[in-house]
Amino acid sequence: MTDIRQKKDNVKMHLKDLRQNLKQMHLAVTEELLLPHPDEVKTLMNKMDQLLKLIESK
Repeated sequence: MTDIRQKKDNVKMHLKDLRQNLKQMHLAVTEELLLPHPDEVKTLMNKMDQLLKLIESK
């Protein structure tokens, strides 16, 4: 049971981190009219891939 709870907490942590990063990127695009650097986009994509692996793992 604790393994499921830990996995759930890890997913929540990853989602919060992704949400914060995407929110910052959105504000930069809409308010400052700056496009994100390719490295920032790649980092977010990697974080999303990690989250997907975590969710899909059994």
